[in-house]
Amino acid sequence: MSEALRYLNNAKEILKSVPVEDNTYTDVKPVREAFGTAYLAILEAINEYLITKSGLTKKELPKSVEGYRSALQKHITVHNGKLMREFEMLYDALHIAGYYRGLIYNADAVKDYLKSAKVFIEKIK
Repeated sequence: MSEALRYLNNAKEILKSVPVEDNTYTDVKPVREAFGTAYLAILEAINEYLITKSGLTKKELPKSVEGYRSALQKHITVHNGKLMREFEMLYDALHIAGYYRGLIYNADAVKDYLKSAKVFIEKIK
């Protein structure tokens, strides 16, 4: 999980330089970048699990969100169904709302989602 945590730490580093006024990030572009990096941390954690615990090769890793959903169902959430809901929530928040649309820029909300990403990563170690 070291690579996944490295990505997550990079996301936090990106946010350190963004000005905050009234608990709101004033520059949305780096916040979007941080969300994109945090989402990649989630994918890296899943990749590491699939390689180390499920025996997949790098070539066999998922290449789309649908592929990640299938891999989660087949290899990981068999033992913990809540993880699938967490993945969906993080996909919607980090990738769609945070990165793709740039809709999340409240400092507390951003920090909460990054914490949720770390909890997800820790769960699939």
